[in-house]
Amino acid sequence: MDTYKIIEVKESVFADNDREAARVREALKQKGTFLLNLMSSPGSGKTTTLLRTIEALKDELRMGVMEADIDSDVDAAAIAGAGVRSIQLHTGGMCHLDAGMTEQGLREIGTDDLDLVVLENVGNLVCPAEFDTGAVKNAMILSVPEGHDKPLKYPLIFTVCDVLLINKTDVLPYFDFDMDKVIEYAHRRNPKLEIFPVSAKTGEGMDAWCEGLAGMTKGPAVKATGPFLFMNGVCRSKVGLVNPGALVYNIMYCQNGCGMQRRRT
Repeated sequence: MDTYKIIEVKESVFADNDREAARVREALKQKGTFLLNLMSSPGSGKTTTLLRTIEALKDELRMGVMEADIDSDVDAAAIAGAGVRSIQLHTGGMCHLDAGMTEQGLREIGTDDLDLVVLENVGNLVCPAEFDTGAVKNAMILSVPEGHDKPLKYPLIFTVCDVLLINKTDVLPYFDFDMDKVIEYAHRRNPKLEIFPVSAKTGEGMDAWCEGLAGMTKGPAVKATGPFLFMNGVCRSKVGLVNPGALVYNIMYCQNGCGMQRRRT
């Protein structure tokens, strides 16, 4: 028999997942629940960052957290200890969550009375980026010890994310990490990526991130049109707080729509 079919299995899997993700997103929209998909490598500080975020926002937003891991319930227990509804999702050895798994988790945690659900995806810079979970926004954490070249080595995750948190800035003096380069590389992959340099350990930069997240759940005040950096909540284009020649890392997108972008001033 000389005739045969070629079936693109991977393409079919992604197409089916994308349709399911769209259904998840629409269902959450109807309920008014914002789903954030948080991705990173293991050890980047996802759970510590979440705990800081919960501390800042739990009186403002009704929050829930879905922790995804191959095994263990350590992270879910930590989140529950912070007074927030939490469930642990075991992936059965899989290195990511897809829309179907996410939907199952959403049913279990219950979203009718939640403003914000954070999905802490499996620690991995590759697989989680390939699957749409149905989240409204994708965010990732890159920690300083991982190096500034990661946007070059793992382009997809930087492309699909809306927000990048550069964590562990408190250890910058001890690592050969070039903040200027990582921002350049990240914006090369995704010019509209919003970047928040933070230290979940010390709390530096967390106020801007939490304010930004709270704003996302309520809808953007202005439409983003370029690469932006957020840190201290001040638009540097309007106030003279930057010394001439200084490298600006803490620019926030101006709520007045000035469109200030990262640059040397």
